[in-house]
Amino acid sequence: MNRFIPPLLAAALMAASGMSAAADKELSCTLKFTSRQWSAVYSSAEGEGTVSCDNGASLPVTINAKGIGLTAGKWKITDGTGKFTHVSAIEDVLGSYLAVSGDAGVAKAGTAQVLTKGKVSLALAGKGEGFDLGIAVSDFKIGKRAAEAK
Repeated sequence: MNRFIPPLLAAALMAASGMSAAADKELSCTLKFTSRQWSAVYSSAEGEGTVSCDNGASLPVTINAKGIGLTAGKWKITDGTGKFTHVSAIEDVLGSYLAVSGDAGVAKAGTAQVLTKGKVSLALAGKGEGFDLGIAVSDFKIGKRAAEAK
């Protein structure tokens, strides 16, 4: 009877380690967003978007950024995208990221930034309209969007 216990124990340990590895699997998550921004030494941006992950999870979000630096401009991003790394659950994307950006553009503005929050990183790119010149350090926040009233 005892000769069956070691194989059963080994099988249970292998199954548990397989479940642990599946739980630790990193998700591939992306952000689609729009935003409006202005700057004159102090910069501010607001927007909204949706985070989608390869496991089918989706989360409507708000975007807020505040910063300070040597900047001047006003623009809107109408086709923004982002790619997250080191995400285990969709909720990992929420919170404050640190951003350092340098931008220059007139008429057809564009932006590209890499943001970090602990182990999670977000690479942003966007196209839009307006003008912008300068460099700024920003606090970039992603939060859950409140349910829309019906």
